[in-house]
Amino acid sequence: MENNVYLEDREWKSGCMSVLSYLLNLVLYLLDVAIDVWAVWSLYRQESYVFMGVLLFILLGSSLLVNSFSFLWLFYDNNEAGTWKKSHVKILHVFQMGVFFRYAGVVSISICSFCCKKRYTEDNVRYLTNDLSLLRLIETFSESAPQLVLMLTHIIQRGDMELFTIMKALVSWLIIAVSVTMYHRSLCSFHPDKAKQGWFSSITYFLWNLLLIGPRVTAVALFTSVFPCYIAVHFLSYWMVLFFFAFRCKTKFMDSAGGEWLYRATVGLIWYFSWLSVVEHTRMLRTFYHIWIGVDIVILCGLWVWQMKINPPYFDLPLDPYVVFGVMMSLYLAGLGLMGVYYKYCHPNVIQQRNTLVTTNVISIQKTNALGHNRLCLMKQLDISSGPPIRVNKRMETLANNFYSLRTSSEADVFPTCSPPGLERSGSHDVRSPRS
Repeated sequence: MENNVYLEDREWKSGCMSVLSYLLNLVLYLLDVAIDVWAVWSLYRQESYVFMGVLLFILLGSSLLVNSFSFLWLFYDNNEAGTWKKSHVKILHVFQMGVFFRYAGVVSISICSFCCKKRYTEDNVRYLTNDLSLLRLIETFSESAPQLVLMLTHIIQRGDMELFTIMKALVSWLIIAVSVTMYHRSLCSFHPDKAKQGWFSSITYFLWNLLLIGPRVTAVALFTSVFPCYIAVHFLSYWMVLFFFAFRCKTKFMDSAGGEWLYRATVGLIWYFSWLSVVEHTRMLRTFYHIWIGVDIVILCGLWVWQMKINPPYFDLPLDPYVVFGVMMSLYLAGLGLMGVYYKYCHPNVIQQRNTLVTTNVISIQKTNALGHNRLCLMKQLDISSGPPIRVNKRMETLANNFYSLRTSSEADVFPTCSPPGLERSGSHDVRSPRS
């Protein structure tokens, strides 16, 4: 009887809105692929073969990177991919369809739960969606951000300042910030007091990322438009420095040595555009990073202004170069200000809350009822015989710990993990510890 109550509390019930939401994510993913193909074809018709070659390199490189992470995570999780065989999973990832396979899997689960009344636990569904959130984040900074740089460079060099072209760039900029915000929402689900991590914190998070990423991407595009031969040197030199810092952070994100090196290299790529907390308590490193990026934006925009003055383009600029420089710096400083507001008023101090969580010995699981309203369901720990183990995505949990800094150095010996007693890490998820 206790087992049935336990499973009912953990059961995930898919509603009509959930099915439509997951279907929309799948459609948007396929639409993104179609738009990428159309962009390549458009550049080919315009005979912009250099831009087309760079775009193909970005698209293929990003696809290889994202599918590599997807395959490694399935491998770490002992190929917990439903009824698919390992050979099928390998073939899908070789043909760059691993992410599509994940989207289709979540859609299949939601439809089976809604139409066929199959029972799935909420932690299993959240496990899959957390992985998708991480893959979207990697894709954002390996494909979307470089693609936006390429788009802006193409616009600036051609002097194509039509409203439709500018709107396309603005929409791409917004999509990048939205993807980062969705990642923040996934982090919030791991917070002990996530009920207080409402949409106000995410809106603030969205705005300061929007204002920080925009000037960074624009500065790189402005520099590339006047010094196209030097952007590769700029990127590689910065990436090597950032990769070194990621190595010095001694990250422990992947379950293999090779996978960890790939993750650190990816962190260097993400840091080229935006900040990501990869270890706990990185306030000093984060402050140094934003100062460094701010100085780099000044240098890149300054070089562009200098080039515009000594070698004006053949078309009339809609704004004076000095005005563009001032706008970029104003947006970046506004973003830093909003980031300060977020960490002052929206970023919780969870040390006391976490101690309460451990001492009360509960596991918090967010449930969504049939009406779509969220409630926080607190369940006491049960014996191993009470039901199947609760799955927790260790990858997302690690990033949440880093973002919220759940431990201090003095707490590390007292609380070696963030899980309540009775749970142990095994591979990439939590399992019940066996009892003697």
